[in-house]
Amino acid sequence: MKTLTYLWLLIGIVFTLQSCDKDETKTVLLDEQSRTSAVLAVSSSTIVLSKEVADQTMLQIRLSPASFGYQAAISNTLQFAVKGSNFAEVKEVIIPNGQDSLDFTGDNLNTQVLALNVPTGEPTAIEVRIKSSISGSIAPVYSTPVSLEITPYAAVSYLYVPGAYQNWVIEVAESLISPTSNSIYTGIIYFPEADSEFKITPLRDWAQSFGDAGDNKIILNGGGNIKAPRAGNLELTVNTNNNTIAYADHSWGVIGDATPGGWGADTDMRYDNANQVWKVTVDFVVGNFKFRKNHDWGTNLGGANGTLSAGGADIAVSQAGTYDIILDVTNNTYTLVKK
Repeated sequence: MKTLTYLWLLIGIVFTLQSCDKDETKTVLLDEQSRTSAVLAVSSSTIVLSKEVADQTMLQIRLSPASFGYQAAISNTLQFAVKGSNFAEVKEVIIPNGQDSLDFTGDNLNTQVLALNVPTGEPTAIEVRIKSSISGSIAPVYSTPVSLEITPYAAVSYLYVPGAYQNWVIEVAESLISPTSNSIYTGIIYFPEADSEFKITPLRDWAQSFGDAGDNKIILNGGGNIKAPRAGNLELTVNTNNNTIAYADHSWGVIGDATPGGWGADTDMRYDNANQVWKVTVDFVVGNFKFRKNHDWGTNLGGANGTLSAGGADIAVSQAGTYDIILDVTNNTYTLVKK
């Protein structure tokens, strides 16, 4: 019996030691040099985009996962960048967890590329890579960049806004612009009075039009006339994905001791929708002025010799008289012409 007792004791000790060894086997995070990045493959390296292939699959991304040394939820993000930029500015697309592929239609890929501010109608060298991470406290790993040559297309589309403010002449109605044809259109229109009525049309004709559906909603080929909520320069945003319309104040004016209102009040400019510039004719005295947005010093432009910068110097007026002024906030330029 004593020998049998010792035998069972020995077996128990061995089992315990084996269990402890098993319990002590832990997952270990690999050091940075030992971690492996994802491996990225693409379906094509030369892609020419156009509206004709907007709905077609033009690029397929496939990846083999990264390894950090143990099983963990890895977040993967596809990054686009202009080749040679060292990914200083990127356009990112999150790859859903557990997914090892991503497909891009022509329209979607065109949107990603245009976001990098590249020219349309000519090939641009683009790089793509996968950023893989498991925690904000652990450095991500990046796949080897893959080079693509992509020719994007100008995807600008328009809506038109005929209304009482321009005597309902649809042929010269002002427009709203969607730079990437993503069905979200914006534009600035001057309404001389509140409740000024208008409609929205896809073309410069009355074959189809959007009307008021209430509660900042619009409806195609239905509803009454839409009404401007207030007078002045208003920035309209129309989303035809969900048929909504929104308004925001958007005005520029001149202010300063050279202007009729002095430094206490803006002289408002009028937006030229067709040329996307601001205009005003104003009587100046000798002095200084600046351009100011929405009657607030939060955004102002100053400068000299036709060039502007944010918060720049006061612009000098050396001779009194009536001046035609044009402000281009896209290119930060102005013209000042004495009549």
